[in-house]
Amino acid sequence: MAHPYHHAVRSARLFGGRPNDYLAIHDWFDESKAHIADVRHRALRHHSEGIFLCETIFGTTLTNSVGKAVPVRTIGEQHVKDDLGWIPSVKDWLQHLEFQSWMGRTPFRPQNDETTAAAESLP
Repeated sequence: MAHPYHHAVRSARLFGGRPNDYLAIHDWFDESKAHIADVRHRALRHHSEGIFLCETIFGTTLTNSVGKAVPVRTIGEQHVKDDLGWIPSVKDWLQHLEFQSWMGRTPFRPQNDETTAAAESLP
């Protein structure tokens, strides 16, 4: 779907209430469009871990405008399935990521005992 609002309209049809009841969840799934405005943005939250993270952020259930408690995980599953047709895992996304040389580099260098001792003696 092209916009979180359309996901919210579908949620309202499926679970009752108004689209605005669900918009914050669908906005959260698609926030990454601000950083990469094509389907690759989905790799950040459109997977099983993203659905469980959504539940952690928004709570186990959402009470919509007609007083019905709707599982947040179910709303997240609806979003991902509407976009992808299934719910991938993080591995499903990352296994296709091409390794780049910068991914393995780090500025971190282990400290030796002399460096550690010198740092600990500072006031």
